[in-house]
Amino acid sequence: MKTWICVVCGLIYDEAKGWPEEGIPAGTAWGDVPEDWVCPDCGVGKADFDMQEI
Repeated sequence: MKTWICVVCGLIYDEAKGWPEEGIPAGTAWGDVPEDWVCPDCGVGKADFDMQEI
């Protein structure tokens, strides 16, 4: 599992945790997140997230 960080606001999407509040269950790979999903904090799209190594 990987994490992805919003380059605009710093929100972190963790594939292991998902984003249940946004309808994305735990274990959802970034590639399986809908293309029209937007950052819940700042509203940018998936293109503005970069993979982050932890």
